Amino acid sequence: MPATRVGVDTRGQQMFGRKAKADAEWLAGVSFFDGFTQDELERVAALAREVDAAPGAELTEQGRVGDVCYVIVEGTAGVYASGEHIASLSEGSMVGEMALIDHAPRNATVVAETEMVLAAFDPRSFHQLLDEMPKAKERVFATLNARLNR
Repeated sequence: MPATRVGVDTRGQQMFGRKAKADAEWLAGVSFFDGFTQDELERVAALAREVDAAPGAELTEQGRVGDVCYVIVEGTAGVYASGEHIASLSEGSMVGEMALIDHAPRNATVVAETEMVLAAFDPRSFHQLLDEMPKAKERVFATLNARLNR
């Protein structure tokens, strides 16, 4: 399926998106979705958009309002606050969710460190995910709680 351009970071690195896939195979084995039934994975696949990101692509920018969050399917991303590297995230991690929940500017910049495959959720699909899937909601709020208690 041909990719469509969805973003370019400040260094010109591109991110490409694909439409949601009907099958959930690309999400199988991602730790964020451990324990989801096949039907649940298929619903997640219908809500998400698969996005590829090249190394250096900026997934989120500190201080900007968020309009998407991601679950990392493959690859690694660096998290930066005020230019300082504070963490690396990999498969199964969710990024950008806090801005969609509290409608506030992003707390950190997240940059692809490797080639990445991401499950992207716009605000509507993210809130549908939380409303329809208690497991997803529980994992998102556990992630938020862990980040806020650091």
